[in-house]
Amino acid sequence: MSDYLASNQNWASNWASIYEKFNRIRGRVAEADETAAFLERYCHGGSALELGIGDGRVAVPLSERGVRVEGIDSSDGMLKLLAKRTDLIKAWRGDMANFRSEQRYDLVYCAYNTLTALLTREAQISCLRSAAEAIRDEGALVIELPVPAMSGFVGGQKTTTTLVDDENTFVTTDIHNPLNQSLASTLLWFSGTSVRSLPYRARYVYHQELDTMAECAGLKLAERWGDWTRGEFNEGSKRHISVYRRA
Repeated sequence: MSDYLASNQNWASNWASIYEKFNRIRGRVAEADETAAFLERYCHGGSALELGIGDGRVAVPLSERGVRVEGIDSSDGMLKLLAKRTDLIKAWRGDMANFRSEQRYDLVYCAYNTLTALLTREAQISCLRSAAEAIRDEGALVIELPVPAMSGFVGGQKTTTTLVDDENTFVTTDIHNPLNQSLASTLLWFSGTSVRSLPYRARYVYHQELDTMAECAGLKLAERWGDWTRGEFNEGSKRHISVYRRA
């Protein structure tokens, strides 16, 4: 079993039951239509493959725009959530770090921070290579990633309050290993008198490194945006949407 499969299964066992509510609180459900509108431009009613399809947060609204969407995910729990939402999207269990598809797609995309769930540079490059092989000659690979927020660490540790509303408080604790660009994190979700502890791991990637890894996979950067509405990517951006095509 790969590091990705093992870590993702552990992640999903903790997150699957609350994933939709979590995304709704964070505004990611409302953003899904913007994401689908952005991605549709690269499909034009054709086909798309989502890496880490999860519960279909993006795939479902994209399919409703006439795109034939398929997906891959390593979590049985997430795939069950997707199956409850729709039976129109074909998805299968697999390792996005190393997959093969006989079909070629107009678009392959990886949303949110899913690529960082691959915990080594080698696994991330392998994912990009697999994605490059899965797109048509004129197709596109779209990746959304956060800009690493590395300030505030003391002794390799940081605690951040990431959300507070009338019902919920999110506190995130991070342990940083700079040698392999990894974060071992735990989200503490306080709601009323209850608290959930939701651990996860990630290997963060700067956009310049992502471009270099994409070149290793035979891809080149075509566009980069600061959000799904095509806002400018600049020094104040907290994430980027990067579009790659065959070199």
